[in-house]
Amino acid sequence: MGLLSNRIDRKSLKPGDHIYSWRTAYVYAHHGIYIGDDKVLHFTRGRGQEVGTGTVLDFLLLSSGPARSGVPCTTCNELEEGNGVVSSCLNCFLSGGILYRFEYAVSTALFLAKARGGTCTLAVSDPDKIVVHRAKYLLTNGFGCYNVFKNNCEDFAIYCKTGLLVVDQGTLGQSGQAVSIIGGPLAAVLSTPLRLVTTNIYGMAATAVGVYCASRYAADIGMRTDVLKVEAEDLATRLATGRLQVAESLAIVPALPVSS
Repeated sequence: MGLLSNRIDRKSLKPGDHIYSWRTAYVYAHHGIYIGDDKVLHFTRGRGQEVGTGTVLDFLLLSSGPARSGVPCTTCNELEEGNGVVSSCLNCFLSGGILYRFEYAVSTALFLAKARGGTCTLAVSDPDKIVVHRAKYLLTNGFGCYNVFKNNCEDFAIYCKTGLLVVDQGTLGQSGQAVSIIGGPLAAVLSTPLRLVTTNIYGMAATAVGVYCASRYAADIGMRTDVLKVEAEDLATRLATGRLQVAESLAIVPALPVSS
């Protein structure tokens, strides 16, 4: 891994890693948690549960799940259309794509140098054992309703790694690539008034890039103040009772120890 790419070799994978693979001409990446034994847990657009955008993005994001071919996978069991969190082998998860590892606790300089969102975060990951515990728990109990901007596969993986959820569900979720999708046009709009200051095309471009980077930085899960640390067991209860959007306290709850 490095400045230009987070690409890794399969041999370097370890349980608790947040991995991803680009889909549809690098328009969108699908994210998941590697739990060992060639298995990946990931959040998909479960039938009847997703909330789409009503745009062409809905067609592009259909590739988020593992590939379904006429030849059954000899490793994976038949995927069930249920709560959206599924388990598949690494090959099915990658769907012919390249393997990348999402980076945590990166420096501000490295974060801003990564022009594409959805590849790293300033937030610190919890221990791998807790990450795997959360992912397995959500496999059984679900992660709510899929929403491309507020609750997608990257949100699932980031939650498993950090235990952090955005309190105000009226805003964007934790997903860096969702911020990138919105951040680009937003940067263009916000920088438009600055044409009065500079008419130089390079100056305008630099301004737009600056606004885009600032929006990514401010929206990163490691910088936001509207987040709450919620353990997986409590999350399942909140989802079942419809209390996910209500934060009784913004205090960070320490992670619960997970027995081996």
